[in-house]
Amino acid sequence: MRDKALASSRGWAIVESLTTEVGPRLAGTEADIRAVAWAQELLQSSNFDRVWTEPVSIPVWRRHHEQARVVSPYPQPLRITALGYSGSTDGEMTAEVIGFPSMKAFKQADADTVAGKIVFINRKMERHKQGAGYPPVSRMRYTVVPAAKEKGAKAALIRSVGTDSHRFPHTGASVRSDNPFPTAALSAPDADQLQRMLDRGVPVRLALDIRVSERAEGITHNVIAQLNGRENPEEIVLIGAHLDSWDLGTGALDDGAGVAITTAAAELISQLEQRPRRSIRLVLFGNEEQGLWGAKAYAKQHADELARHVIASESDFGAGLVWRFDSANPDLMSTAMTALAALNIEQGKKPSSGGPDIGPLQQQGVPVFRLQQDGSDYFDYHHTADDTLDKIDPEKLQQNIAAWSVVTWLAAELPSVKRTANE
Repeated sequence: MRDKALASSRGWAIVESLTTEVGPRLAGTEADIRAVAWAQELLQSSNFDRVWTEPVSIPVWRRHHEQARVVSPYPQPLRITALGYSGSTDGEMTAEVIGFPSMKAFKQADADTVAGKIVFINRKMERHKQGAGYPPVSRMRYTVVPAAKEKGAKAALIRSVGTDSHRFPHTGASVRSDNPFPTAALSAPDADQLQRMLDRGVPVRLALDIRVSERAEGITHNVIAQLNGRENPEEIVLIGAHLDSWDLGTGALDDGAGVAITTAAAELISQLEQRPRRSIRLVLFGNEEQGLWGAKAYAKQHADELARHVIASESDFGAGLVWRFDSANPDLMSTAMTALAALNIEQGKKPSSGGPDIGPLQQQGVPVFRLQQDGSDYFDYHHTADDTLDKIDPEKLQQNIAAWSVVTWLAAELPSVKRTANE
């Protein structure tokens, strides 16, 4: 199965189809509806025993226009993108900018110095193989809004949460509220440009024009497929990815790759002569990007069977090579490493997470595993217009599918893979 995955182009065909025939698929939009239909058709044409969808109620946020320019003292345009759940500026808004190197510095500032101004937080993200620089910096997308409102600011700008140096700003979810606040991210070069202006010690005035809309009630779907176990079908090994994406690129890395990896792995297992001991459930989650809506809905709807979810994991970190396998189950670890070593995958440790959409399950006690990918360049493209199919290496995608097929099959087959207090 491992070798078959390494020789197959199935994963590439899946992600090529999704990104070409559907493209960007912001949750709750017409493109999201097409993505759900695409996923249903894909899974129903495969060898799964059951395919179904589950509706998820969501708010529907959309961007319509975003523009920023320096009015004075050095007039020029700046590249921005509105953050998810940002409010509109109600036409072009002009105000002085006040800059801070971090959220900590901003929170310590006197409200009088901030009131009526556009706040700019210029904190850089560090590059790490495991993406360790992302969590501490991405929090400012959420924390900047209440702090800016409290201090009387007119709008907030942050440096894009990314590791690149190109002029593609990175979007991402901010805070949803009854009183949406204009919030946007500057590309890294534009953040540097604005900082150089501020460093000259003269007042800098910006004009912002952000137009967005939001309606409270929309629908997306989790798309689910299952291979029924031959002996213990009530026990579930869950793997998955999220089907939605942001609206700037085509969502190839985030998370078209994950859709392709987990679907192709499950398809390989479905082609074996017999089903594994336990059921394998593939979940393509809806609206991960704007707050894990599909994942939370799944955990709620399946609350009565979570005790029978023996292990779970998600592929949502692009398509870089898998380099480490993390699991708290010693038998799964030792058996899997026999096959994974040939893929240059290291033995890891107890995982801290099974992926964003697995979080709600993990909080309810579902054990997780992690096939850790090399994300050294993932945040160069994450949540940008540059997240496109050409960023995926087909051979690296094949290695991912090989690893996922091996671990998923073993998790569903080994008698010793059971929920324990240590997991």
